Amino acid sequence: MKPSNLPLIERDLSWLSFNHRVLQEAKDPTVPLLDRLKFMAIYSSNLEEFFRVRVAQIMNLLRVGRGTRKALSFDPERLIKSIMKVVNQHQQELTTLFNKQLLPELRFNGIHILNPEMLNAEQLDFVDNYFKESLQAFVQPILLVDSKIKPFLNSGALYLYLHLLDRSKNKKKDHFAIVRVPSDQLPRFVILPETKKGEHQVMILDDVVRLCVKYIFPGFILKDSYSIKLTRDSELYIDDETQGDLVAKIKKSLAKRNVGPASRLVYDRNMPGTMLNLLKKTFDMHDVDVIPEGKYHNNFDFFKLPDFGKKYLKEPALPQLPYPALEESEDLFSEIRKRDHMIHVPYHKYESVIRFFEEASKDSAVTHIKVVQYRVARESRIMEALIDAAREGKKVSVFIEVKARFDEEANLRWGEKLEKAGVLVKYSFPELKVHSKIAWIRRMENKKAKQYAYLSTGNFNEDTALVYSDLGLFTADGRLTHEVKKIFDYLESGQIPTAPFKHLLVGKNNLREELSNLLDFEISQAKAGKPAEIIIKLNSLEDKDIIRHLYQCSRAGVKVKLIIRGICCIQPSKKKLSENIEAISIVDRYLEHARIFLFHHGGREKIYCSSADWMERNLSFRIETAFPVYDPKIREQIKHLLYLQWKDNVKARDLAHQNTNPYRRNGSSISIRSQLETYSYFKNSAK
Repeated sequence: MKPSNLPLIERDLSWLSFNHRVLQEAKDPTVPLLDRLKFMAIYSSNLEEFFRVRVAQIMNLLRVGRGTRKALSFDPERLIKSIMKVVNQHQQELTTLFNKQLLPELRFNGIHILNPEMLNAEQLDFVDNYFKESLQAFVQPILLVDSKIKPFLNSGALYLYLHLLDRSKNKKKDHFAIVRVPSDQLPRFVILPETKKGEHQVMILDDVVRLCVKYIFPGFILKDSYSIKLTRDSELYIDDETQGDLVAKIKKSLAKRNVGPASRLVYDRNMPGTMLNLLKKTFDMHDVDVIPEGKYHNNFDFFKLPDFGKKYLKEPALPQLPYPALEESEDLFSEIRKRDHMIHVPYHKYESVIRFFEEASKDSAVTHIKVVQYRVARESRIMEALIDAAREGKKVSVFIEVKARFDEEANLRWGEKLEKAGVLVKYSFPELKVHSKIAWIRRMENKKAKQYAYLSTGNFNEDTALVYSDLGLFTADGRLTHEVKKIFDYLESGQIPTAPFKHLLVGKNNLREELSNLLDFEISQAKAGKPAEIIIKLNSLEDKDIIRHLYQCSRAGVKVKLIIRGICCIQPSKKKLSENIEAISIVDRYLEHARIFLFHHGGREKIYCSSADWMERNLSFRIETAFPVYDPKIREQIKHLLYLQWKDNVKARDLAHQNTNPYRRNGSSISIRSQLETYSYFKNSAK
């Protein structure tokens, strides 16, 4: 089966199916109310980035010549239409959900989002004063005099599109204007004076601006107002990564990010056709470029809706659990020498990782610290520990990937701070991303050098460790530490390792080849009539060659279980194609981020944790690391957690029907919600 003929689900439509699973959590009445609003916010934030990057790239393909488009493996115009059709359906679901369910439930629980016509006299005075004292200075009014004059709209910013009538002259003459809603400067939700104890009123900032248009355009009467938002292409386009200073080019490209070409215009679906046509003409937008939504946009701001202390409207807190062996030990490095340790955030605290670096920075026996940073927290104790270590005279080197989308500026800022402290900082390679999550420490013990390593499925980021589910391995096993050091030698020198990796699977080296070999081995076992099974947990599955291999596994009789959070381009459970492939997706309170590969391997199971998804970009254009798990207790733990997820019948969806994302109930009378079961498992293990 050639890759070009593979039965596949288109990746962007699969991504939209994933985002619909997020919207499902917002629609689920068993989810607490404020968490439903949180999932609505996540859905909206995800969609915003999707249009800023993926849709913008497809729109760019529509602008190239027909000859170039004919060479593509897909029709960008047809794909855009398919995307817009699905997005419109989802947006209608969201609007209905918000108006018919979420708003009434908020009111029932004493949280009222008021429209201008619902305000009493006291609240009207409050809003007037708030506008004049806090808001008016940030409002940017633009009167649309001529459609040939095209005002510039900031990407992702909120605007009101106004239909005005001249107050003093001809009231029949129409005027149109645009006003910026400064939600980047002020809270989106304005808390109003209480009218009854226990009842809380808020007003969305957009409506405050609507109500006060009379102060912005004193010579006009407001007839209608509708929300609009423009999304621009936010991909960084660097003409030639191989020539000149790549960091300087990235900085220059960052400055242009917010002025890129428009990828969509979002508007209130109640807007009259005449106003919409004028808007499209003003901004040179076509039907395919415009998307109707509800009255309010940027629903990700609902992350910040005040909860007024109503904690019962949220999921019960799950306090992060300690990992005493490392957090409380007198000698952290001694504990790691004794045996490997694995933490599972956010169930476990991230303190063990932070202590790993902080202890190393103060330990006089430590001589070298090396780490790869992909997405750095804005305030990072890890980075501060590296700075302290450099000031203590230790050899500290950090590889910073500055092409981590939307984290480029933060990464560059930390890189400059590290360099000033004396840290050796290396930046991105041309046309290649470094996505490995590894650290290495050299320590002198009894006059001999001892190596330690930390390998993870997630970034060194204290913020995401609170919500991303990831695995992290601390080890002094020479089989692993030696090869981690070899990766850093490559990152610092640029010289490709000549000696093969025997334990780690490394992107741009042996990762793709070894994965293929492992799949081929399962196929040979199945054809020989022996047990053959793989369980793969990923964020995304898109690589055509890997999918072809998985179809071959299925036809040979290999039992394939896939736990895929996001993009899943394979078609599972299809007769004569993938009958032995089952695929589920889990969306719950934590973001499933860990990648785990389990191969039966003739009864000698191989288990890897990895930074790499099975996408072409990860397997062909990134430095990734998959690391084997050798410790027997950790192996059993990982298997237990995988089987828990496979049994999930509360938050798991069956990916054999991606368009509808049905919940997977599997006929069991016992409810298994894997994330809560995982928390209980670690809590009981600690006892």
